[in-house]
Amino acid sequence: MTICKQMIGVLLVVLCAGNVYAQQAQQAIPGQPSVQSQPLATPQPQSTQPASPQPQTATQPAREKTSVFEMYVSDKPVEITDKQFEIIKKLEGIVFSYISKTSMSGQIAVPVKVVKSVKPVERYDRVPEVAEDVDAGYLVGTQDAILSAFRMFGIITGGDVSTNVRQFGYDLFRQPPSSFSPVEGVPVGPDYVLGPGDEIKIAIWGNVEGQWTVVVDRDGHITVPKIGAQRTGYPGKPDEPATLGIVGVTGLTFQELKNVLYKQFSKYYTGFEMNVSMGALRTIRVYVVGNAEKPGAYTISSLSTLVNALFEAGGPSKKGTMRDIQVKRNGKAVVHFDMYDFLLKGDKSRDVRLMPEDVIFIPPVGDLVAIAGNVKNPAIYELKGESKFSDLIDMTGGLTATAFHGRVQIQRIENHKFRNVYEGDLVDIDKYIKKNFILKDGDIVKVFSIIETKNTATITGAVANAGDYGIDPGVTRLMDVISLSGGLVYYASDQAELTRTKVTQSGPQTERINIDIAKAKADIPQHNVPLEINDYVFVRSVPGWQTYSKMNINGEVKFPGTYPITKGERLSSLIERAGGYSDFAYLRGAVFTRERLREVQQRNMEELITRLERELMSASSAQAATATSTEAIAAGKAEAEQKQKFLESLKKLKATGRLTIHLAHLRLLKGSEFDIELEGGDSLYIPVSNSFVNVAGSVMSQGSFIYSSTLSSKDYIELAGGASKYADTGNMYIMKVDGSAMRVATGLFSWNSARSRWEIASFGEPIKEVEPGDTIVVPEKVERIAWMREIKDIAQIVANIAISAGVVKALY
Repeated sequence: MTICKQMIGVLLVVLCAGNVYAQQAQQAIPGQPSVQSQPLATPQPQSTQPASPQPQTATQPAREKTSVFEMYVSDKPVEITDKQFEIIKKLEGIVFSYISKTSMSGQIAVPVKVVKSVKPVERYDRVPEVAEDVDAGYLVGTQDAILSAFRMFGIITGGDVSTNVRQFGYDLFRQPPSSFSPVEGVPVGPDYVLGPGDEIKIAIWGNVEGQWTVVVDRDGHITVPKIGAQRTGYPGKPDEPATLGIVGVTGLTFQELKNVLYKQFSKYYTGFEMNVSMGALRTIRVYVVGNAEKPGAYTISSLSTLVNALFEAGGPSKKGTMRDIQVKRNGKAVVHFDMYDFLLKGDKSRDVRLMPEDVIFIPPVGDLVAIAGNVKNPAIYELKGESKFSDLIDMTGGLTATAFHGRVQIQRIENHKFRNVYEGDLVDIDKYIKKNFILKDGDIVKVFSIIETKNTATITGAVANAGDYGIDPGVTRLMDVISLSGGLVYYASDQAELTRTKVTQSGPQTERINIDIAKAKADIPQHNVPLEINDYVFVRSVPGWQTYSKMNINGEVKFPGTYPITKGERLSSLIERAGGYSDFAYLRGAVFTRERLREVQQRNMEELITRLERELMSASSAQAATATSTEAIAAGKAEAEQKQKFLESLKKLKATGRLTIHLAHLRLLKGSEFDIELEGGDSLYIPVSNSFVNVAGSVMSQGSFIYSSTLSSKDYIELAGGASKYADTGNMYIMKVDGSAMRVATGLFSWNSARSRWEIASFGEPIKEVEPGDTIVVPEKVERIAWMREIKDIAQIVANIAISAGVVKALY
């Protein structure tokens, strides 16, 4: 705790000295269309009445299930140490999860196994330590973010090829329908086969006219009416026949129906024309069995095809094939449909129209191979028959522009063991049998990305656009690159330096070549040299070149403003250029800030806060370890929270970069130690004279008082009501108006630590104890109070000082 209190005291002095007066100086200074039918969970009887369209409701997309092979391909965990794991979790765009579900598109979930870090075994007689599993889960984020994190630690992930791929084509059936148009709106073709429930519309005109609508009955017949026929219903008079006969139409195509009806009417009438069309169509029942997502019996429109029925049944499951979907009719397979022809080629020629009681059978899935990496559509593909490596690449749509033809890797299971069976290239695979090999079930193919190589040279210095430029090694010359960079700037010298690194068996060798730009312009070969890869060209500026810097001077000078300064110019020169001091200038209160000094102060402040944080946390840990009751644990927890809040408040403080200087008349300032050399970004603020003294800290009534040369620091403390009960009167100090601090003498003799000697009070000091603008600070006795109260009092001190600073700022 002693170290903590000392550090807190030092920090408060630094912050107070840097912030009270600098504030016043600172103020001066932006689908697939899907036809929907009503799937039935149980078989429904066929209806002889026309099916009326039912209202459709939008459905949510079904979640695609993960197959066993997909898990085998993608869920090979990456092994990382617990220390690497803690760092990776903190990186932006990466989160750890125990589930593989991603929340956003473009994200991937990489399985990881976290093992405990072990030290390498140094002695041969020891048993090697075995890594212990700590945790396992998924790193979720974009592929670039995760791969970049792995590269930081040199973690091998299969050549940065993600194997998180899915079985091809199954997602087609998981999409929500984009249209709910009834299938009855599709025109009836001439090959449509009639059946019970179909509605037929007949119209004739000419010598005879009439219009009828008939429905095919359960027996497959329609009754052909007679034109003008009617039943009288009178007794004694026979009824006139109302029909021309009964016609069987089941099994007829729509084209055949037209011919049959024309012949039937021709038996009784001549000189007429006839039109036959279909009205409401019947529904049929088909069966989807085998490895379907939702097997069962479905009642669909008689116009539906195999693909329509597959959409109704959710398509094949991940265990079902996409390459040999069969339609069986009367116990025989009438068609074998390959969904890949439809998906990859748009070929729907084998998509037959279904008949009543047809069976759609989906056999088990065939051989599966996975291809990942730089192909246009990485996925898991089902093989059909004997397939070669080139066939697989064709199914993916080909290689991407970033595919590296120089490397491909095949992983295969052989003899119940997983191993790499091929490591080769993709160059002319059609010409070589060894490269274009036969694929086997379970193969995993990885196509790697191109290797980044830069044929560039770097040019920097006095050119218009410094940077890396592409070159043709041994051909592109120095002046060519200078021209590409926009040419030389006006302050460029005729001297340049070329640094070149060569690779030798003994190691890299560095060569430096001095270039004369004027001779290079004249195309002299020794200077306009051909460049090689990674050459570094530095074009020098003229000696001593530096653009002018600027400095602000404000406050009580005759001509305040921003002045350009030259190298080596001193403070007295700038004040002279600003017209000198005004009649109201208060030189003791001058505030001089420097940007370079601010950066140093900020860095020191951060290091001080870090050490303080470490000390406080160590003390908290020790206190928690020795706690003997729940009350002590709760108190320790509350104390730790207060410490954390205090540290957070300290982290928000910023350094000002103030440098304590003593201004004087220009005649005295010139040549003195305070006539400092100026730098760009410096700032000087000279306030107006004031006659106030501030009292802050542990006193009865803090405030500001009129300055009197006859009053001492103790007199001002008495004006503030005197010191409080917990005031540390032995460590009082005065924060001087120039930014320095002075300890208040408490007796006749006081120890001067700077000079390592005892001094009589009021002697040995060239300046007065209290001056206008000073702040007298009375600290607390922090060693006699508990931490929670200490935090409160320290925060109060900081707040009081801030209030005092605001008063001083308002006075100026």
